[in-house]
Amino acid sequence: LRTALAALPAPAPGPLVVGVSGGLDSVVLLDGLVRLARESGWDLTVAHLDHALRAGSDADARFVDQLARRLGCPSAIERLPTGWHRERQGESVEMAARRHRHRFLARVARGVGAGHVALAHHADDQAELLLLRLLRGAGSDGLGGLRAVAPSPADPGILLLRPLLALPRAVLEALARTGGLEWREDPSNADPAFLRNRVRHEVLPYLAGIAGPGLAGRLARTATILGDEADWIAAEADRWLRAARPRAFGRLPVALQRAVLREQLWRLGVEATWERVEHLRLHPGSALTPGTGLRLGRRPDGHLDVTPLERRTWNPDEVRVPLGTSAGSVTFGGVGITWRRRRSAGRVPPPRPGRETLDADAVGSGILLRHWRPGDRFQPLGMERPAKLQDLWVNRKVPRAERFRRVVATTADGRLFWVEGLPPGEAFRIGPATRHRLDWTWNRTSPESAAE
Repeated sequence: LRTALAALPAPAPGPLVVGVSGGLDSVVLLDGLVRLARESGWDLTVAHLDHALRAGSDADARFVDQLARRLGCPSAIERLPTGWHRERQGESVEMAARRHRHRFLARVARGVGAGHVALAHHADDQAELLLLRLLRGAGSDGLGGLRAVAPSPADPGILLLRPLLALPRAVLEALARTGGLEWREDPSNADPAFLRNRVRHEVLPYLAGIAGPGLAGRLARTATILGDEADWIAAEADRWLRAARPRAFGRLPVALQRAVLREQLWRLGVEATWERVEHLRLHPGSALTPGTGLRLGRRPDGHLDVTPLERRTWNPDEVRVPLGTSAGSVTFGGVGITWRRRRSAGRVPPPRPGRETLDADAVGSGILLRHWRPGDRFQPLGMERPAKLQDLWVNRKVPRAERFRRVVATTADGRLFWVEGLPPGEAFRIGPATRHRLDWTWNRTSPESAAE
């Protein structure tokens, strides 16, 4: 672990969050970080999210809490509401759980002032992901799999560290046995209903029988090589798009042409499928309708022409909400919001999806709820300065049509302090000088806003 961390941008002395599921890999990671914490100056916080998807998951949470206590680490343990997955829209349970998990980890990190979250993915995880994405026809960006260092998908200001990524599970098992460690086994990891489990228990052992031992490590190394190459191509595409006088699109290498088109599609919130990218690359001027309310076409210079299929207008609806009372609720734009103002006692409630805790005095006694408008700027937690809300949507690949229905909240003087789907405003975070806190919870009750 010491060697692996030396190859990464190791966190500076101070707070460091460790994601711990209770399984073998995360227990080994936590044990190793505890051993290194004193000499490295890290203050570890153990974070565990109970997804409430199976019976017995609460026992895993208790195990992690007890483990953290035994190791002398504070813990942040949270459980998603029972049945939460039935309310998801357009994504698998696994993807929805991943989204909730990363939001939880980012909030814990912000709550303790940490800029890094350590995760326990290992070489076998990387090999499985490579094979899964290969079966789906992914390119080098997808085949690159997990990165050893990557921004959190929930908060780009938080860096995810995966120091075990080059180590196979067999090595972790040996370390656990040598150290006398205990861990929990997730029974869902053996369920053949999940494709990943079939790859893990059937495909990889079969291939290892042909290719010999060490296959997982070799596949993980291949993923690292492909990922590094994909990152370089993406950087070249971004440089081309920002250039004042770029090289002629038709003279670019084919791989770079594809990367340029992929980047433009992502910025529009359009999925960059192979078929769409190739259609745009090979057929300049030919219209493409990706089902997002847009008509796309590639100009000869490589840039995309974008035409709305239906006229979208900015939703003028708004409602002023007084916060003078200690508690209240309101529904606006398909989102139900409740708030409670109380004296700050120094202890902030643990983070969970749909809940933020803000500085009530910074927010003020009256707010405005409305929708996104041209020119809106927002500074989410961890960002050094405000950015255009449009750019934040693009960075998070929020589809254009979705942006029009998102609800935002401003103070009486017009400053954004909350945006649906983003971390809360940096200027409104709880701090040592906070006298009153605002418990702010929300839930989208309708899939569409009043404008649609």
